[in-house]
Amino acid sequence: MKILCLLFAVLLFLFQAAPGSADPLFPDTVACRTQGNFCRSGACPPTFTISGPCHGGMLNCCAK
Repeated sequence: MKILCLLFAVLLFLFQAAPGSADPLFPDTVACRTQGNFCRSGACPPTFTISGPCHGGMLNCCAK
């Protein structure tokens, strides 16, 4: 029984997901975030303007 627990722990360790691996890195999203902006669906907050697309054109890049 102890071997089964150890095997299960080793399998969980081997097949764990790396942080952030589920998010595809779109070039426009990387460009937006490296400029200090953020991505948002819909309109940007009142004091921000849309400076371009994010997430393959599905989101807006909001800038101050």
